[in-house]
Amino acid sequence: MRLLLDTHIALWAIVDDPRLPSKACDLILDPKNAIYISAATVWEISIKHTLKRETMPVSGAESLHHFRKSGYRFLPVSPEHAAKVEELPSLHPDPFDRILVAQALSEPLILMTHDSQLARYGDFILLV
Repeated sequence: MRLLLDTHIALWAIVDDPRLPSKACDLILDPKNAIYISAATVWEISIKHTLKRETMPVSGAESLHHFRKSGYRFLPVSPEHAAKVEELPSLHPDPFDRILVAQALSEPLILMTHDSQLARYGDFILLV
């Protein structure tokens, strides 16, 4: 399975946060699955860390290091991904989440998330 991690899942995975659902952990650790991290995720972490958000315990550079060390694959944000956002129904207001949805649709990938609002986009969203 080709899995794109949303920011919360990706962050929880690299900091061993107990909020990471066991199902997500099992899928991430399964060597049969290819795990992808979007450039948008690193961007979001960087912005929130710079703003000193309590929910962002690592910087963008630190997260990038951990993602690489974990063997995750990186997905750049392409112009096609950006254009795909305008085709999405307005089910979620967060621009970072919307680009992840657009990327998952475009590639195609399964977007793994803990956000029930994102699950409304369709069966390519894996709610854990």
